[in-house]
Amino acid sequence: MGYTEAQRQATARYNKKTYDRIEIFVRKGRKQSIKEFAQKQGLSTNKFINQAIDKAMGEKEDA
Repeated sequence: MGYTEAQRQATARYNKKTYDRIEIFVRKGRKQSIKEFAQKQGLSTNKFINQAIDKAMGEKEDA
């Protein structure tokens, strides 16, 4: 049982309204090592990167 097309569209609208996107470039193979490191920490890649940014900028992490 997957997403319906209506759910996919609703999620896309919500994400567009709520979040900004940032595209970053890393060397070939680096993406996989970042993903594996994040998983070992029990985090998604996105959450890991956001926490790293917050830490570097001295900001409180989002809940």
